Amino acid sequence: MAFVTETYRPKLSLRDRAAEMIKSYRERAEQRRIFRQTVSELQGLSARELSDIGIHYSMIESIAHESAYGTN
Repeated sequence: MAFVTETYRPKLSLRDRAAEMIKSYRERAEQRRIFRQTVSELQGLSARELSDIGIHYSMIESIAHESAYGTN
């Protein structure tokens, strides 16, 4: 037997859609800022300092990505 489920989703006004779009843009911009800042700070460390904290130079971007966007 087949069931049809309809969910009511109220239509958002133009103002609400614009607000959601701006909010989404700001969140993505903040994530990009965190990514760039993390990469910059880690690249500023010497090989010795990176080694002391258990990071290889090749891991910098993946660490920054995880920091900004969550798990890989």
